[in-house]
Amino acid sequence: MTPLHFGAAYYPEQWPQQRWAEDISLMKEAGFTVVRMAEFAWSSMELAQGQFDFDWLEQAIAQLAEAGIQTVLGTPTAAPPAWLTQTHPQTLAIDESGRRVQHGNRCHYCVNSPDYHAAAKRIAGAMAERFGKNPHVIGWQIDNEFCRPCFCETCQAEFIRFLKSRYGDLETLNRRWSTAYWSQTYFNWEQMPVPWGGHNPGLMLEHRRFITNSYTRFQKAQIDAMRPHLAPEAWITHNFMGWFDGFDHYTLSQDLDIVSWDWYVGSGRNDYAFSGAMHNIAYGYKNRNFWIMETQPNNVNWSSLNNPLEPGETSALAWHAIGHGADAWLYWQWRSAYGGQEQYHGSLVDQSGQPRPFYFDAQSLARDLSAASPILAGTVPAGQAALLYSFDSRWAIQNQRHTRDFDYVDYMVACYRPFSARNIPTHILSPDTALAGYKLVVAPALNVLTESQAQSLADYALAGGHLVLTPRTGMKDDANALLPQRQPGFLREAAGAEVEEYYALLEPVQVQGEINGQCKIWGERIKVLDEAGTRILARYGAGLGWLTGQPAVTVHNYGAGKVYLVGAVLDEVAQDALFALILREAGLEPALVTPQGVEACLRVGPDGREVYILINHTSQAQTVHLAWEAHNHLTQETSKTIQLSAYGAAVLTR
Repeated sequence: MTPLHFGAAYYPEQWPQQRWAEDISLMKEAGFTVVRMAEFAWSSMELAQGQFDFDWLEQAIAQLAEAGIQTVLGTPTAAPPAWLTQTHPQTLAIDESGRRVQHGNRCHYCVNSPDYHAAAKRIAGAMAERFGKNPHVIGWQIDNEFCRPCFCETCQAEFIRFLKSRYGDLETLNRRWSTAYWSQTYFNWEQMPVPWGGHNPGLMLEHRRFITNSYTRFQKAQIDAMRPHLAPEAWITHNFMGWFDGFDHYTLSQDLDIVSWDWYVGSGRNDYAFSGAMHNIAYGYKNRNFWIMETQPNNVNWSSLNNPLEPGETSALAWHAIGHGADAWLYWQWRSAYGGQEQYHGSLVDQSGQPRPFYFDAQSLARDLSAASPILAGTVPAGQAALLYSFDSRWAIQNQRHTRDFDYVDYMVACYRPFSARNIPTHILSPDTALAGYKLVVAPALNVLTESQAQSLADYALAGGHLVLTPRTGMKDDANALLPQRQPGFLREAAGAEVEEYYALLEPVQVQGEINGQCKIWGERIKVLDEAGTRILARYGAGLGWLTGQPAVTVHNYGAGKVYLVGAVLDEVAQDALFALILREAGLEPALVTPQGVEACLRVGPDGREVYILINHTSQAQTVHLAWEAHNHLTQETSKTIQLSAYGAAVLTR
């Protein structure tokens, strides 16, 4: 079974070969099991078109292997060489202003350029042919942090082809986008723009889907060039970026073996509910454990204030990620380069080649990971509840917020926070995922709702599940058009209620009933349709006159389950009280009760074994009292009382 991996990104091409042995010796002393290499080394591997030099990379892989360190190789397509962009300038992307971007940035290519596809397949295929069967190369990363859309003529032509495949004919597209509005009707496909700034909601949503399609094709082109040459056990990934929403990550993940993502705190201290949601989303892209392919070694260089982590804090961050499904923890990067745009970024070894103070924190963490690896091998994060995360809904709301204060990510985290605070094992999933087995499902701001998704949610509740529908749910169809039904659209019958009207709020409104507090930012006026089967949990009080006395939160008995309709964006206290009520009614209890600032995660094995990970996210020592005796695999102590140092962790089995 897969062990926990530990390491960093390493760029041997930046250093004389006589230095490598010293670097690798320090890596071994630090407890490294893996490094990632080559994702920015195109100009060092292909000196001219078809002229490859992989000998240096093979030597680096071999030297690392002698030290017991395995390799993940990245295809270098995020940073094309100058000879390529000079010979084929059309491979450089065009930005929204119509300017061609410059060579020497990053991800500065046109993702739909045929010449770039050919070059990418050539280098990826050549790398795989040389290293695909190397037993020390355990995995491959495609490109690095996909991010840039392109607005060139090639992309416009591809966008039109994409729309033809989606809608078939212009009559259908015009009808579904309501293009009679503002005389937007299209009479031939060549009139179709690539949207810059605000535009028709259908066009805006489809362009995001087109970007997703473009990167999926580009990624698949490299995968197809590589697969025939890879060992069966070698996996392929791409490193995503947290809350980045430039494309639908669920779609891109389909062709990958595992997901990885790059997690940086940046400024300040980590909010573990915020980051826990990101980890759970990464797990949910494939419902499979993931890798942290990059994380900060003490500090970054790109934030507004690049403060360091506290001593020992990297341990809390690592165990937090592992608790949510990470099987690897890799820092970016090993050593500071003399030049380049990231000179001030943290590293384990400085430009002189000497370990930074942070190196020893990382070394201590490596010892703990090694001790816990056997017991965690083969385990995955448990999930008793689920939240639904929708890129379509996020894009739709982002383009038409109606109030500047409604942020999809903030609201998603606000819905996740009560689960995190209570240590309820929770997954975050696509709205298209099967939901059987979860006691409770929350659909935060599921703005774009298809009929098939609604049917799945209704069936889930009918069979006994508890379903929570929130503000802004069920407003749009998959063309970003308003549904002909009132909110929550296709789920009106399941909810036993509908939304009569929605309001962006100037001032908070009181909420009173079984929960009390304030509605802020956004309130929806609910009309009960099934009075016999519906309970009003809260009404609006003083504030906006349109809402006064009207239902704010309802719950409807539906089949063997319940459907909650939440019309109010609640303040933190009321939100927590509401979910405390919902969790009780769904029969969900905390896995472990811990002091504030201490998180408990549960991973389970295929044989049913349970492994609890406790993480102290505070700078003060904490004590956790258990109802049962536990063995701590980091200290080899057995007790009902677990002592956690500042930013400390424990890995427990009964």
